[in-house]
Amino acid sequence: MAPKSKKADPARSWRESHGYEFGGPFGTAAITFGLPILCYVFTFACNDLSGCPAPSLLSPKTLSVEQLKAEVGWPEDGIWGLASWKGTGWTVAYYLFSALLYRILPATEVEGTVLSSGGRLKYRFNAFSSATFTLAICLAGTISMGAEFPLWTFIADNYLQILSANIMIAYALAAFVYVRSFSVKPGDPQHRLLAAGGCSGNLIYDFYMGRELNPRVTLPFIGEIDIKEWMELRPGMLGWAILNLAFIAKQYRTFGFVSDSIVLISVVQTVYILDGIFMEPAILTTIDIINDGFGFMLSFGDLVWVPFIYSQQARYLSTHPVNLGWLGLAGVSVILVVGFSIFRLSNSQKNVFRTNPDDPRVAHISYIETKTGSRLMTSGWWGIARHINYCGDWLQSWSYALPTGFAGYAILSAGTGAEGAITMLDGREIVQGPAKYWGMIFTYFYVLYFAVLLVHRDSRDNEKCAKKYGEDWEKYKSIVKYKIVPGIY
Repeated sequence: MAPKSKKADPARSWRESHGYEFGGPFGTAAITFGLPILCYVFTFACNDLSGCPAPSLLSPKTLSVEQLKAEVGWPEDGIWGLASWKGTGWTVAYYLFSALLYRILPATEVEGTVLSSGGRLKYRFNAFSSATFTLAICLAGTISMGAEFPLWTFIADNYLQILSANIMIAYALAAFVYVRSFSVKPGDPQHRLLAAGGCSGNLIYDFYMGRELNPRVTLPFIGEIDIKEWMELRPGMLGWAILNLAFIAKQYRTFGFVSDSIVLISVVQTVYILDGIFMEPAILTTIDIINDGFGFMLSFGDLVWVPFIYSQQARYLSTHPVNLGWLGLAGVSVILVVGFSIFRLSNSQKNVFRTNPDDPRVAHISYIETKTGSRLMTSGWWGIARHINYCGDWLQSWSYALPTGFAGYAILSAGTGAEGAITMLDGREIVQGPAKYWGMIFTYFYVLYFAVLLVHRDSRDNEKCAKKYGEDWEKYKSIVKYKIVPGIY
């Protein structure tokens, strides 16, 4: 009698063909439940009540929970005070307003890249006009009412509750697309596909990575929305700029002036944001759209991490103004221009080459034609490093952090007469004192995090390309030797 064949193990087959990322189930669980806590730590530990960091954190031997709660402004209602119906309601209204603009403003219809099913998805692009329309409303309100424009005061007064609302939306959205992904069937006429990296069979891992590649939903009046593409550039990215503007208004209400440092950071970050939104079609060639499913990783990253962590420098400066002067402004601007130029020019070159390799602008580019039919650039910007755009992006990040200087401050009661203190309009005084340098944990965190993120992205892309191109990828790497930083890494 012939032995029975062993039943195939889909999970084992997946691990052998793809493998876990981000530390597998344990790592993704830690990220899924740890990052929201980190956002709250940043919110409380660097605050506008006692200091950045809170004074008790600098004296751990005498640290008491009650004292720390008082210093960080822990809600009187305890954990329930982290959220509110008002904060959640207006946050949801912001999302609905963004969706309304998506529907009613003129848009460009674009087809995405060819899917493994052989089809293409259509995308509706008008994120730039939506963003400029929203910012125009903010400008009109500010001209009319100044720093007391209700949007700015609402954000300042309900920052914690707005953060909580976005965290809840991120969890809810990730849960929705995870459950809905089980309705995806082979040969779906709408080209619904599962993402190769998010079908391990482990609940927490797949919840984090995202099971469905391009989840879409049809809303009444709004129509069909590609959730992943829409979330990538709309609520969170624009929210980052809006938060920065709210912090400028807060600084003015607190001190009666606006510092050059917070203006510089807000302007350059807004330019970066609008540039990314303007280049919306280029997102279709990114690893997020082509390779990754939509799960908690992208949901939380788009809706919480980007707007609330990336705006930490402006948030810091709203309470501790730093005056750079013309020399400081010039130095930071040089770093910014160099980084932004590398980032934008390299990405533009890649986008042109991928969409139309016969375009005269890229006619001089040498390349390797792989067995899959793809072309890998070996000259121009992409002959310098495999991810030269990451180098420019990281260089830009320094221009966001440097204006905060050697960060850290303590808030003292009125009338202390401390040397070098900055006086608020309510009489309280701000000094650096023992807190100096410790605030850099918050204002320079973005630079360190971004470096880790870009190195990890490069590693993921290398693995994906090695599997896709095989020997051609090894040949490509022998020509373009550096990963991100020419001559170094």
